[in-house]
Amino acid sequence: MRNFKVLVLSFCIFLLALLAVGESLSQAKKANCTYTVTIETTCIQGASTTNHVSLRFGDTKSNDILVPHLTSKHLRQLDPLHPMVLDDMPRKPFQACMVDQFQFKGGCVESPVCYMYLKLAGDDDWRPGFSQIRVLERSHMSSKYFYFRRYLPRHVWYGYDVCDREVTPFGIKHKRKVLGKT
Repeated sequence: MRNFKVLVLSFCIFLLALLAVGESLSQAKKANCTYTVTIETTCIQGASTTNHVSLRFGDTKSNDILVPHLTSKHLRQLDPLHPMVLDDMPRKPFQACMVDQFQFKGGCVESPVCYMYLKLAGDDDWRPGFSQIRVLERSHMSSKYFYFRRYLPRHVWYGYDVCDREVTPFGIKHKRKVLGKT
């Protein structure tokens, strides 16, 4: 009988420990991280835009972070000819030959950022150059550079996904990602 009580008590302690671990994991997933997004607009005539730009990015573990209106998170502009000079004057983002930075908080990624999509909503064109997402609290989770260098289509998600790729004898095979509507 004594062994049975010890066994039941051990089992109860084990269950409580499991609950505590599960709760701490769910709190870690709910934790917010600070992201800095850097986006260059190319210097070609007509490359700038005043449209609304949305951003969607994530990692291999299906952590999808959505910023529905990127222009409202504008932080500063960087002069690409003088990268050490910060321009904190309030200006419209996505002007030709400028590099913009945006900062926001969102759920934390669990692996390095490996996909990024932009969505342009409006009537004028926009031609981004490169983009990068940095995770301030976890720099090893930051993305590499994503290169666009073309006019974005309007009202659809357009970007790059380098998460799930497999090298085959016929080339690189990518798994297709289907994004929900926003």
